[in-house]
Amino acid sequence: MDSLQRLQAEVADWLDQHGAGGQRLEYAHEPYEHELSPAERDWIDVLRAGRWLCLSWPAEYGGRGLSAAECLVVEEEFARRGLRRPLLGMGETLLAPAVLAHGTEEQKRRFLPPILAGTDVYCQGFSEPGSGSDLASVRTTGVVEDDHLRIDGEKIWTSGAQQANMMFLLCRTDPDPEARHRGLTYAIVSMAGNGFDIRPIRQAAGAHGFAHEFITGARTPLDNVIGGLNRGWSVAMTTLGAERAGAAATQHFGYQREWEALAQRLRDTGRLDDLWVRQELARLHLGVQLMRASGRRIADKLVAGESVDELLAVDKLNWSEFHRDFGETALDLLGEQAAVRPAGPGYALDRFQRVFLESRGRRIARGTNQIQRNIIAERILGLPR
Repeated sequence: MDSLQRLQAEVADWLDQHGAGGQRLEYAHEPYEHELSPAERDWIDVLRAGRWLCLSWPAEYGGRGLSAAECLVVEEEFARRGLRRPLLGMGETLLAPAVLAHGTEEQKRRFLPPILAGTDVYCQGFSEPGSGSDLASVRTTGVVEDDHLRIDGEKIWTSGAQQANMMFLLCRTDPDPEARHRGLTYAIVSMAGNGFDIRPIRQAAGAHGFAHEFITGARTPLDNVIGGLNRGWSVAMTTLGAERAGAAATQHFGYQREWEALAQRLRDTGRLDDLWVRQELARLHLGVQLMRASGRRIADKLVAGESVDELLAVDKLNWSEFHRDFGETALDLLGEQAAVRPAGPGYALDRFQRVFLESRGRRIARGTNQIQRNIIAERILGLPR
């Protein structure tokens, strides 16, 4: 038995003992502003005790030091059983890779354990009003005052800002207009009582999953700068490149679950008698299977120790365009009932109305699909810039 088989057996044995009360895999993407239930928090505590969180982190910071291929084995075993292996937000997925790659030993020991413990919840302060995707045009300033940075400016489209107590952000510490990339600093800033005016942004689905922050005189110790003053660009690129390849190989399970829920709804309402409905449902099912095949290709490359960077651009394009198509088609197939919102407080939506509204914005998240097409054209197809 090789090491991957031994790991798979370990995961299976642990889930046999502890998986009965686990969080079920219901969505391809959790709704914005999703708040953890007590049962979900209990499941995270069980996973934390079993050391099934932050799998790729070195053992000295609470992880298991697993390779990409080993993380994939764990993800697949959870997904096959219809269980979610939750992530600890942007602290785990985006900040931690940057700290591990560019931080000092002291910073790793200071910033990583509170993420794992759930006491520090992070949001990302990169985007600014008017800056679009051009991070080099960041205008939020960072001025050195003794042993601190004073930060002033604005951030926008910040996911989860209302729930976060910490932000990792880019600020301009060299005002020279020629500096651009060279004049940026990557800093970790405490948000509570520290000059942050957080204004939630309401989305089409009624949630406030994003926010606009006005930052006035926020202070953070220079010890919270990752990678050094004016050297934040490479740190930011590490954060932006921190894609979860293991999730790409297993995400089809969540989309399959949504497809099954749609098929059941159509069956319950008698819509499956319509030939066109069955054809469209079959077309969506084919999309899920294509995603599964693409994920298998990524998995095979991971196991072989090969790079999957370019394939992740293809994957992001595939899942985001599919989910938009799924949301539109689901409402078409449901017919007039799709226009009726369920009873409930606030702006209640059923799961398919929510997918229709939220999936459209995910074509922008994690790099716009226009950018993904450029990556595919230039890096995979070898076309000129």
